[in-house]
Amino acid sequence: MGVGLDIGTKTIKIVELAKEGNSFKLNGSGVVGYKGITPGNFKEEKDLLELAQVIKKLHKEARISSKDITIALPEEKIFTRVIDFPLLTDQEISSAIKWEAEQYIPIPIAEAIVQHQIISRIEKGAPSGVKVLLVAVSRNLVEIYVKLLQSANLNTVKVDTELLSLTRVFAPNDKTSLIIDFGASSTDIAICNKGILSFSRSIPTAGEAFSRAVAQKLNITPQQAEEYKKAYGLSSKLEEKIKGALDPVIRSVSDEIKKAIFHYQSEEKGEMPSSVILSGGSSGMPEVVTYLSKILGLEIVVGDPFAKVSLSTDAQKILAPYAPLYSIAVGLAMAET
Repeated sequence: MGVGLDIGTKTIKIVELAKEGNSFKLNGSGVVGYKGITPGNFKEEKDLLELAQVIKKLHKEARISSKDITIALPEEKIFTRVIDFPLLTDQEISSAIKWEAEQYIPIPIAEAIVQHQIISRIEKGAPSGVKVLLVAVSRNLVEIYVKLLQSANLNTVKVDTELLSLTRVFAPNDKTSLIIDFGASSTDIAICNKGILSFSRSIPTAGEAFSRAVAQKLNITPQQAEEYKKAYGLSSKLEEKIKGALDPVIRSVSDEIKKAIFHYQSEEKGEMPSSVILSGGSSGMPEVVTYLSKILGLEIVVGDPFAKVSLSTDAQKILAPYAPLYSIAVGLAMAET
């Protein structure tokens, strides 16, 4: 049994899964809108307690049976780096990683939690060596999340990253793929090689920026802009005004995605991704798949986070409109089952 809790900047999602052979069964799920302060921005104790009550209520209303929770930290708060090591053993890398981490993370090593994952090991040919994904985060931030769940009468059993969670859900095991997650405040990019996260980047432009562009172009409220964005997206309706508002923002994000791919190919010597999976709330915008596919020159699909999950007919109908929102929570729940 695994429970994943995804605390976004606009919504909070929870999913409980049970392992059934090579697939999973959905035991419970729920999503709730939230306009309060997120964990990384708490200023007072009451901010934490307010969010804890929202989580506690969601856990109960979603009929989640377990109190053991896996959470994800915001990708923009995570420091990741691929490091090249000589041909060392796993134990030698574990011993050396924290010394290496000091060169790459912008906070004192004593104030960080550092983890690593071996991406590849080349023993024959040139150049030989080991590629390692370094992941570091502020210890204080992790403690805030743990305290938040304790205040909701829940237990933190694992702390994950959003992109590791999405990799678990979407990345194929036989090729190089690109995952693009449109959140509210950031667009997160993962390049995965045979199911292993090999490169990540977070761009501070996403759903809220799309809505702001529409609001400014049409001189309407943010709430109206959000609805127009969802209804029309990049289609040619409404005199092209919405498409015209979104175009420069989407192109800005696309340019950053191209830079990420170029860096992965040139600096990490990785392969060009052969497929792209979209996730997150804005992945449902009309024509966004066609538009991005044309700009990037790659085949793009909107990922189904429940593809490996057994759902009842009723659950399928209820979850269908919200499926892209659940991707991270599903990946977190898979981590503990």
